[in-house]
Amino acid sequence: DESPSKEQRLKEYLVSKAEDGELYFKSKFIADEVGLSPKEIGALMVKLRDSATELTVEKWSYTGATTWRVEPAREA
Repeated sequence: DESPSKEQRLKEYLVSKAEDGELYFKSKFIADEVGLSPKEIGALMVKLRDSATELTVEKWSYTGATTWRVEPAREA
């Protein structure tokens, strides 16, 4: 089984979407594209915030559902 993990799949999606700059999204709007439920995305975003070194992830706002802000990590 060589398919990427859910976390890896989400991270790859976010890296590709954010390569031109910052990206704002709600989990429910990308769920179909990444093949995960909004709840799974929410849980994985919390993990990615700590583990994804190539991305900066932050909870941006909460109105009905969390909006996430993702951008490529700045080179140190």
